[in-house]
Amino acid sequence: MKNIQRCGWCLGDSLYETYHDQEWGVPVYDDQKLFEFLVLETFQSGLSWITILRKRNNFKKAFDNFDYKKIAQYQQDKIESLLEDSGIVRNKLKILATINNAQAFIKIQETYGSFSEYIWSYVDGKPIINHWSHYKEAPSSTDLSKAISKDLKKRGFKFIGPTVVYAHMQATGMVNDHETGCFRHSELAYK
Repeated sequence: MKNIQRCGWCLGDSLYETYHDQEWGVPVYDDQKLFEFLVLETFQSGLSWITILRKRNNFKKAFDNFDYKKIAQYQQDKIESLLEDSGIVRNKLKILATINNAQAFIKIQETYGSFSEYIWSYVDGKPIINHWSHYKEAPSSTDLSKAISKDLKKRGFKFIGPTVVYAHMQATGMVNDHETGCFRHSELAYK
């Protein structure tokens, strides 16, 4: 897809451009996919998104296709194998947070019927459409991401600050932060 306008943050890397064109900002209502993005955003904390994107398939394999029910049951032997897996980010605190978050994720499902029902209730089930002319205008967090982060922490989540939550909101289409000139902005504004 040459000669189309994309958000400036993804230009020049085919993996980034494909992710931008096909996934970023597309509303996600599936719990499995929402959990996948939570895991990836947790590991991304302090790193660049492209680093995580390049390791995404390794994460998928290492974390049982992001099956939160399996992850919630991980024991010490699995933690040790993850710490030895050079294909992922080997951060013990983030690995432990992922197991903990899988358990908290399941508790939210038990309360709300699905994690999707819970998280999308913050935006009445519809994406917030922003109008940034340049991606650097988009905030790294908002009052809403702070409120969600606070509630998730109260429910036991770890490594889930306002910036991680906002990145999750962007990735899963809760907010449309595509630049107004980007071809995806208008496509996703009417979904």
